[in-house]
Amino acid sequence: MAVCLSIAYGAGVPEPDPSRTAVELATAVAQLSRRMRAAAPHGGLTPSQRIVLGRLAEGDATTAALARAERVRPQSMRLTVAALEEQGLVERRPDPGDGRQVVVSLTAAGARCVASARDAKRGWLTEAIETELTEAQQRTLTEAVALLRRLAQS
Repeated sequence: MAVCLSIAYGAGVPEPDPSRTAVELATAVAQLSRRMRAAAPHGGLTPSQRIVLGRLAEGDATTAALARAERVRPQSMRLTVAALEEQGLVERRPDPGDGRQVVVSLTAAGARCVASARDAKRGWLTEAIETELTEAQQRTLTEAVALLRRLAQS
């Protein structure tokens, strides 16, 4: 059986090992993520501030919800939100459903900041795919994206 597998995989492609694949995939995803972050303009924002802007691009949230999502103390998140507010990237307003709560949302400038970072990341990745991969490799990557989505949703 092992002989058949080595012949079937051949050409330097190792036999599947889910444990090893998991380690290598996690490493590759982390490296890709770091490279994409490096491609985005920072605009003087801290990593925490960029993360909060990204979360708020998905929808408004309370400071407490942001703190829970990022697993930080509410006091720390209040400082991050205050810094973003000072820069005009977020605004606070009363929650329409519960006047006791305050909701944080992106301003137009904050939305532009997020869009600029996302565009830079996508631009870098598109160029890397076009210049570093053959057409066959690009097709393989397209197929792999579907598999990665499936893993992410499991």
